[in-house]
Amino acid sequence: MKSLKIGNLKLKNRLVLAPMVDITDLPYRLICKRAGAALVFTEMLYIDAILHENKKTLNLMKTAEEEKPVGLQITGNSEEEFEKFVKSKKWKDFELIDLNCGCPSIRITGNKAGGYLLRNPEKIRNMVGILKKTGKPVSVKIRLGFKKNNVLEVAREIERAGADALTVHARLAVDGRNVPADWSWISKVKKIVKIPVIGNGDVFSGENASRMLKICDGVMIARGAIGDPLIFSRILRYLGGEGDGKVNREKKSDEKIELSGKSRSELIGSSGLEEGDGLKNVNENLNLFLEYLRLEKKYYGNEIDIGRVKYLGSRFLRGFSGAGGKRDELMSLKTIGEIEGFARKI
Repeated sequence: MKSLKIGNLKLKNRLVLAPMVDITDLPYRLICKRAGAALVFTEMLYIDAILHENKKTLNLMKTAEEEKPVGLQITGNSEEEFEKFVKSKKWKDFELIDLNCGCPSIRITGNKAGGYLLRNPEKIRNMVGILKKTGKPVSVKIRLGFKKNNVLEVAREIERAGADALTVHARLAVDGRNVPADWSWISKVKKIVKIPVIGNGDVFSGENASRMLKICDGVMIARGAIGDPLIFSRILRYLGGEGDGKVNREKKSDEKIELSGKSRSELIGSSGLEEGDGLKNVNENLNLFLEYLRLEKKYYGNEIDIGRVKYLGSRFLRGFSGAGGKRDELMSLKTIGEIEGFARKI
């Protein structure tokens, strides 16, 4: 599979894990990297919280050598704070800095950050220029616009500012998931800029990824990767790249989940797994839940966010008979120990 170059950063393939709030902490990034993602990102962090060294934010900025290259995604509305951020060098442990100009959350847009920035392309250009002072590759993640489509204007300003790459989520900031991503605009952006363009929106399979890569340089996977890190290895197999559906762990676990006796339809269910994956990937995905819990304990110890673990954990529990009941049971648990015990008995 072809590689992707962003500034001086050369990626081993063209698959990228999207930054996702309450999902892409260090343990989950590690699992997705092992499954084949070439680049992973922190969840979006507010620049003000970084500057004030908010404890939760600092936890979410933890990195590990194994996950590199890893990008730091930030947002904010103050150019002055961006200048302070650059001087703070709080970005030094990351290989790339990404500016979020696409988050649709009212909590973020209400502070004139995230997707709200699309209303002011000149401000985005200024912020990119400031971030370039770090000497790190800088990328920008955008949508087609805030309430109206101005993606071509924004893309041109981002390129003029010196950004090294651009990710386009092919919806407006005000669009919900029920609105199909319009990939035609990704293609239009690719035709007017010379920097790498990464496409995002409605990628759930190898076939989706293959079509996306015909119109742009890379593919960013978001919802499709939640609770299903094996999507990266499946896509790599589909594209003829490396990846065999198995994820190498830091060390082998003694736990082995067996689901023998289940029918193919019970196993595939609503898991999002492709038909050819069957029992092997259901078993592997459930074992990755145990690995995720182990990594949470390793990197966060007593500061584990149980709510986050249960939310993401529930997304691992798919594709087998009785999965709905198991998700309900998981949500009733209160400690990481209880969750581990539950996971071993599935």
